[in-house]
Amino acid sequence: MMKNFLAFLWIPLLAFILFKEFKSPTEPQIIDTQVTETPKQEEVIEEIKINLLDSEFKAIPNWEKDSNLAAFKKAFENSCKIISSKKDKYLADSVIKIETKKYQEICDKSAQTKDFKKFIEENFTPFLIIENGNEFGKFTSYYESRINASHKKSEKYKYPVYGKPNDLIEINIKDFDDSLPSKRLVGRVEKNKMVKYYTREDIYEGKINAPIIFWTDSYIDLFIMQIQGSAIAHFDNGQDMRIGYAENNGYNFKGIGSILLKKGLLKAGQASMGGIKQWMLENPKLALENMMENERFIFHRLIDAEGPLGAQGAPLIAGRSVAVDRKFIPLGSVLWVDTTGPQNEKIQKLVVAQDIGSAIKGAIRGDYFWGSGNDEVLEMAGKMNSSGRLFILLPKSAEIKNGNKKTQ
Repeated sequence: MMKNFLAFLWIPLLAFILFKEFKSPTEPQIIDTQVTETPKQEEVIEEIKINLLDSEFKAIPNWEKDSNLAAFKKAFENSCKIISSKKDKYLADSVIKIETKKYQEICDKSAQTKDFKKFIEENFTPFLIIENGNEFGKFTSYYESRINASHKKSEKYKYPVYGKPNDLIEINIKDFDDSLPSKRLVGRVEKNKMVKYYTREDIYEGKINAPIIFWTDSYIDLFIMQIQGSAIAHFDNGQDMRIGYAENNGYNFKGIGSILLKKGLLKAGQASMGGIKQWMLENPKLALENMMENERFIFHRLIDAEGPLGAQGAPLIAGRSVAVDRKFIPLGSVLWVDTTGPQNEKIQKLVVAQDIGSAIKGAIRGDYFWGSGNDEVLEMAGKMNSSGRLFILLPKSAEIKNGNKKTQ
């Protein structure tokens, strides 16, 4: 029987009218194919109640079946490399606060272990995450796409892939007034005044001062790369290079699936990422027009890593890395996901929280990294939209605290 371990948390979530146009720093974008009405942004306080229930490994569904942990161990070690250099008292300024020192001690011991499953059981305790009295949340998935590329502009390769703009600046309003929330704003300077950065449409029209890292042959593949946040660029000289997230233009993300569904351009059954791409290929001009409604634009950079880099800075491992809402869950945390995949197959396994996403909101919200590949992988990843549960594994005998932080 699981028992109540941590008392209810009240997390005030504030939306400030003055800064509603800007979004906090980000990362790969995850498409949302649900039709939703955008609420009017007013000063509203939403209270979220979080509870952690302590459990046992034998009570976790199919715990014993997750036995091939080589990939998970690699993901864990990748996070440990980053955690090892941290000096802060806690892993992160998340609602669930875990002592960095305790994690570092576990990381130090992990290299010598031969039975990693036993190692996890001996060093961690599982807790089921409850949000507003509900143990179930939403799980989606994402992947690393592929894109054709060239170092030179030509009739075929005519769409630029931009690096971080030279004129893009960012500020945190809390740096100017401690009474304000910590909020990052992105913009540019015009006539000695900070203004919002260019929209997607502005950028497509060439109103930008940014380096071009390469050229591609498809603005549709470029758009999908921006949604996923990273890609493998296959150059016309046979070279492959990994492309990662560098920056964004500061606007809110608006899912292309939601746009097309709301206008009746797609039926609900067509709204997987693969279905959306097929529609865009069949309707390129209309696709471009609707892309502009997502004003958010992602800038990229070339990276040298064994996998796409997540927000924690560690390379992502297919099937063992997830994106979470770091307001609640510290990056680097060990988690157990209990959900289903796009073909209703069970996904019950150990993963590491290594990434974030602008659509990943809430304590029981996960975005499962599917891996790298072509349109077949895109179709699989884009179809996943499942209910599930999330366990967080916390160091044994550690001082574990819940934050009492106001977030937006």
